[in-house]
Amino acid sequence: MNPVEIVENTFLENEFLGASVYAWLVALALWAGTAAVLILLNRFVAWKVGRIAERTSNQIDDYVAALLKETRVYFLIVASLYFTSLILELPGALDRWISTIAFLVFMVQIVIWGTRLAAFWTERYREEKLATDAGAVTTVVAIGWLIRVALWAFVFLLILDYFGKDITALVAGLGIGGIAIALAVQNILGDLFASLSIVLDRPFVVGDFVAVNDFLGTVEHVGLKTTRIRSISGEQIIFSNGDLLQSRIRNYKRMFERRIVFTLGVTYQTPHEKIAAIPAMLREIVERQDQVRFDRAHFKGFGDFALNFEVVYYVLTPEYLVYMDIQQAINLAVHERFSSEGIDFAFPTQSLFVESIPGGLRLNDGERMGGQIAPDR
Repeated sequence: MNPVEIVENTFLENEFLGASVYAWLVALALWAGTAAVLILLNRFVAWKVGRIAERTSNQIDDYVAALLKETRVYFLIVASLYFTSLILELPGALDRWISTIAFLVFMVQIVIWGTRLAAFWTERYREEKLATDAGAVTTVVAIGWLIRVALWAFVFLLILDYFGKDITALVAGLGIGGIAIALAVQNILGDLFASLSIVLDRPFVVGDFVAVNDFLGTVEHVGLKTTRIRSISGEQIIFSNGDLLQSRIRNYKRMFERRIVFTLGVTYQTPHEKIAAIPAMLREIVERQDQVRFDRAHFKGFGDFALNFEVVYYVLTPEYLVYMDIQQAINLAVHERFSSEGIDFAFPTQSLFVESIPGGLRLNDGERMGGQIAPDR
């Protein structure tokens, strides 16, 4: 046999970490080949599924394409290393190190996949529902955030369990510590839970016009701690979520129709027959308007200086400008009709009636009666 061949055979038969050099070379070649195949296969399948997803309307292939694109190269390399190690009888310490690295990389890849799925789902839902249901968008964004937090917590507990840590004791310890922390930051936690309540119950959503006590404005942002409202005068008003839910909120965006009540008064000198005809006049004027449903018109009562009438009608749209245009048209029509009928609107007046004057008193200007100036005749 050739001496060179003898040396080569001897070298290949040498053992290193429990396996021959030849076995190590075969394993390295197999590792490199497997990694290359997995990477190329992942790229090809991701491209192919992406092309298919562009031509279809279902979302399953979109999710698959997103997962394939988020598969990291280092994950494929470590996965091929782990599978290659299975064909070799490696020392226990090295085998454990490879298994540990593979497990950690796999956990990281799970987090990446889960985060990508949550973000992809949130973005797709946002694009579909933003124009029609802003509340659903707010809800799904918050749910996506909760999914990511839960995923990280789940992976963290799996890693601790893999390394032999007592998760039960840890959870119990976290519970006791959580109570102490909760007491220290109860205001912040109150706002966080109020934010969750806003997202799930949806008393208002981004874009709604609301009134909170004496403040009016449009909701711009619902955060974890605060909600921001753009007031009608232009400034931004910031409410803590806890205080906001404890307030009385009027959501005008969800108004389907607007109930209008207005009053007017005529003078006491108005003839009886015209007073009786006024409710019918008011009804006729209101019913002539578009987008209006008449409810009632009545002679309500006797005021200090006027005979008061009350009119109730509904505007069949929540738009404020539409209501103001209708009310203006009604006011102009009432003014024109009352002028043509000779009916006078009342205004604040007072009349002084003197029944008698004590005899013998002179009523010239400036003369005094018992220390007081006498009234003019």
